[in-house]
Amino acid sequence: MQEPMKRTTLAASAASLTAALLVVAAPIAANAHVSVTPDSAPAGATAQLTFSVGHGCDGSATTALTFTIPEEIVSVTPTVNPNWDVTKTSVDLADPVTDAHGNAIAQRVGEVVYTAKQPLADGFRDTVTLQLTLPADAAGDSIPFGVVQACVLGETAWTEVAADGQDASELDHPAPVVTVTDAVASDAGHGAHAAPDATGGSANAAAPTNAPEDTLARVLGLGGILVGAVGIVFAVATRRTQSTHTQIKEG
Repeated sequence: MQEPMKRTTLAASAASLTAALLVVAAPIAANAHVSVTPDSAPAGATAQLTFSVGHGCDGSATTALTFTIPEEIVSVTPTVNPNWDVTKTSVDLADPVTDAHGNAIAQRVGEVVYTAKQPLADGFRDTVTLQLTLPADAAGDSIPFGVVQACVLGETAWTEVAADGQDASELDHPAPVVTVTDAVASDAGHGAHAAPDATGGSANAAAPTNAPEDTLARVLGLGGILVGAVGIVFAVATRRTQSTHTQIKEG
């Protein structure tokens, strides 16, 4: 009776392990949000910020992404994506400013809208990129970029900003945030530039951390390894049991 009981225990352990992994993975998937890469860049830098969306609104396909550009950002150039139509809306500046080339600027881009040519189905990922110049005097600040995700049914406003002392993970719909680091010296005299790397990100900016998609992939990958290991142990135990029964019959 002992050998059948061992097999039952091993099978139950494997099932429990799989269930536990699914329980851990589910909250991670539920907390997926619109993310930005890089999530930090130097003050005064011209950075290429890539915003990623990989889910719809409660399963409904995404039709548009509307970005509210923070007031402190004056220069913004949307990058063309063949899957989306893009428009930008200018707003008047309260006080005209002078750009790095000595030109007076009376308006800035206040809103950028990417409209999907075909709705982006839930579970499929796409990215859009904004090139912009960060304020030269903003070192140490965290700048949120509010995004409203419109879908075939409903919408989700990724616009929540953590209060002082609050962890962003406590928010239901956090806005993508870029942390401004200390300025980097530049021989050109126009401030540092966050040069794009081979993936379209920034070589000078820190890589994003705790990306939901990467975390989920790692958890599921680890789960697969653990379940596979349990399966091997179960198979070995079963083979030994069969061998023992054969020897007993032959004896």
